[in-house]
Amino acid sequence: MSIFGKIIGAIFGTKAEAAPAGGAAAGSAAGGGASGKPAIDVTPILDAAVAAKKEKLNWKTSIVDLMKALDLDSSLTARKELATELGYKGDMNDSASMNIWLHKQVMTKLAENGGKVPDDLK
Repeated sequence: MSIFGKIIGAIFGTKAEAAPAGGAAAGSAAGGGASGKPAIDVTPILDAAVAAKKEKLNWKTSIVDLMKALDLDSSLTARKELATELGYKGDMNDSASMNIWLHKQVMTKLAENGGKVPDDLK
């Protein structure tokens, strides 16, 4: 399973199907899209995941914290793999720029896959 697929699964449940990185939203168990189901609000899901951790995590600004909250590998190697998956064209050795891009892309892709994401995070 792709890293983005693991993010989708952790937020929407394991039956959710992520749209391809460059594709349109899937009207699947993730909700929204062509299925007509209401979007799933990711904020309370991620807030609850953070609350369950014993460290301070800010999923709203940090891709590393978002991945940690979901119990996913947040290593540089994993983030580079996610960046490749999502079509990052920048310098992967500039991890700060890559992380900012990744966070925005993940938020956008969550919205495309039936997630209700605050507009300022997309």
